[in-house]
Amino acid sequence: MIVVMQPGSSRAQIDAVVGRVQELGLEAHLSTGEERTIIGVVGTTPLPPTLDEMLEVFGGVEQVLRVTKKYKLSGWDFHPEKTRIPVLDFVIGGDEVVVIAGPCSVESEEQTIRTARAVRAAGARILRGGAYKPRTSPYEFRGLGKSGLEILANARAETGLAIITEVMTPADVAHVYDYTDIFQIGARNCQNYNLLEEVGRAGKPVMLKRGMSMMIEEWLLAAEYVLAQNNPHVIFCERGIRTFETQTRNTFDIAAVPVVQKLSHLPIFVDPSHAAGKRPFVGPLALAGVAAGADGLMIEVHPAPDQALSDGNQSLDFAEFEDLMPRLATVASAVGRNVLTGAPASV
Repeated sequence: MIVVMQPGSSRAQIDAVVGRVQELGLEAHLSTGEERTIIGVVGTTPLPPTLDEMLEVFGGVEQVLRVTKKYKLSGWDFHPEKTRIPVLDFVIGGDEVVVIAGPCSVESEEQTIRTARAVRAAGARILRGGAYKPRTSPYEFRGLGKSGLEILANARAETGLAIITEVMTPADVAHVYDYTDIFQIGARNCQNYNLLEEVGRAGKPVMLKRGMSMMIEEWLLAAEYVLAQNNPHVIFCERGIRTFETQTRNTFDIAAVPVVQKLSHLPIFVDPSHAAGKRPFVGPLALAGVAAGADGLMIEVHPAPDQALSDGNQSLDFAEFEDLMPRLATVASAVGRNVLTGAPASV
């Protein structure tokens, strides 16, 4: 259910509606736009059948509407303006395409700092790197753990890049919080609901990668777990889904970009590296993502991909990434957008 307040409604009128909703054991989520405020009403129990009639008589209420969609907080009904997420000195979900780049795994300080410098010089604004890595085999490299997080912190201090890194368990959230600007939830954990609630409570932006066999509605509902903790800053990331095709690591669902944008106000990125799984295909899929309207890209970059401890086959080297960035800008310009580049303000 949503309560649409009249333009110019006072804070007292809004608080009165919120208070009544909370008295009934329900949750109230505010979305304040330029002209009016919308109060989303949700709860784990069915809404009282006469709740709409009860709220319609409150001062400042324009109308009360019941929402039948399962995904309420991530849909446009509860939040009629696109979500913009501030990160350091820039915004995700605005008019500019934001590029995340870096290695799959933090392997050493030298490897990470070199990569951070290179991707920053080429125009990326966020450094990716895994300190904790979920791997299909327990015998593969699974990250450096705490020392990897410390290396990412050093890279941020030197380059001014924001950091995104994966968190794998609810118990790790508080520790990773001190080292990251954005929590990444990987494809294998996208329906780990305890983890989603924990990162939601942490309050920092959360990137939610799509599960390997996940339908879009399930993806939106996974975002609800974060949003329901009063954390409005969720970013979707399409990274390819598992199909019968074997020529690529996954099948890049390019249609997910406009579909999600039609259904949700939350920004969506694409990860052409995991979608392709093979280096020659990463660039074309990245260009396709920008053309489809993605709000950003996550691209794996490594100083020596053939020697990488994880995902070297799908990682670009520095020269390939530098060559790709102006081509991304050209495509973005063709669809009326720009790629956010330039040195971070703190450097």
